[in-house]
Amino acid sequence: MSFRPILTVAASAGVLGLLAGAAPASQPAHAAAGVAPSTASAPAAPSYVPGEVIVRYDEGVGRAGRAETQRRAGARFEERVPGGSRRLVIRAGESVGETVAQLRRDPRVRYAQPNHVVRAALTPNDPGRSLQWNFFGANGVGAPGAWDAAIAARAPGGRGAVVAVVDSGVAYQTRGPFRRAPDLASQGYVRGYDFVDRDRFPNDENGHGTHVAGTIAGRTNNRVGVTGLAYGARVMPLRVLNARGIGDSVSIARALRYAASHRADVVNISVELEVPATAAQVPEIVSAARAAERRGLVIVSSSGNSGESYVNFPAAAPGVISVGATTIRGCRAAYSNEGPGLDLVAPGGGGDAAHRDNPRDDAACRPGATGPSIVQQTFRREGAVRSFSFPRNYVGTSFAAPHVSAAAAMIIATGRVGRNPSPAAVERRLKETARDLGPDGYDQRYGFGGLDAAAALAR
Repeated sequence: MSFRPILTVAASAGVLGLLAGAAPASQPAHAAAGVAPSTASAPAAPSYVPGEVIVRYDEGVGRAGRAETQRRAGARFEERVPGGSRRLVIRAGESVGETVAQLRRDPRVRYAQPNHVVRAALTPNDPGRSLQWNFFGANGVGAPGAWDAAIAARAPGGRGAVVAVVDSGVAYQTRGPFRRAPDLASQGYVRGYDFVDRDRFPNDENGHGTHVAGTIAGRTNNRVGVTGLAYGARVMPLRVLNARGIGDSVSIARALRYAASHRADVVNISVELEVPATAAQVPEIVSAARAAERRGLVIVSSSGNSGESYVNFPAAAPGVISVGATTIRGCRAAYSNEGPGLDLVAPGGGGDAAHRDNPRDDAACRPGATGPSIVQQTFRREGAVRSFSFPRNYVGTSFAAPHVSAAAAMIIATGRVGRNPSPAAVERRLKETARDLGPDGYDQRYGFGGLDAAAALAR
């Protein structure tokens, strides 16, 4: 059986000049990226929360003593803080610094400090990050929190994990007519295979696989383009789709077995059958998926793009995490397949499906309205293997699945569910920490809910 990439082209295609190298020499890179340069220096924000101080009293200081100290300092009690200190709120217009100094002079006070502001350990400088609602928006996957948790676990960006990308190949090297995508790391790969041309050079000739790989492991904080979720993970490119985006089930099965035998941790399969099928009709895929899962491989695949009430293969195979797509409003995308066996949803972009039978969808969704796409670096146009841009016409469950694959890689790398976790343990963590969407609890539109990478990585 033949396969196709799961891509829905948005009605209004456009190309962003996000590639830093495309800017004239006289312009700063961030201007070429569509991010307006600042013309004036903004005043520095305070490094503490205005109007608040943290104080701890000496042992034995009673309520009356604390009240007297607070009265003299012009502060009032707000709440206890774990560890024995207290958060106080000072009078409007009073100086935090002066209040802290006055409290420190009081013999009843062990210490007094401003309530210092903390910020994300990683705030990427990639100029196109403002376009990545799927990472940073209210209905995104919580990338900053996931990054901070991974850094704290000494596995920044999922460092140490390997994600196999079963797709049209990846623009991972400069060789012959091919060029490496500038926003993909030159050393971020392990050896893959081309099951179309039967050689060891799985270079992308379509662009779909490069886009998927960018969401998973695109370089982050490099002042170029956009960001990748598991930016520290390595990619194993496995090419199963030709230049027209067409492949077959035997190649999928071979790629699964290759990924398992070459010690990938996660495999992303953003393809679907051209026609509905049963497990009996794709036994080679079912067998390969079972074998890969037994060897500890987490398998993630897209549910399908026909908007039907069934999960397509390979996502429907046993042991595969099936992923549908949501929009910027946190609604099921109109094209996203639903049905029994759907596990999770993640951002895929596009317009909302028409659901009006539950309060969440009633409040948030706008059926018929368009929505932004998933932005990553890939070919400027299909097949242009040396010319890169950041197209705004990539929507589909193809681009939802790699968010889940990246989160799975980070769970494994951080040891969040133990060392060498089973695929079932990783899947359980993803489901348990997902945000409930649509009807309460599990449902066939959103599965167990929307991916929350920050929650999945939290302790």
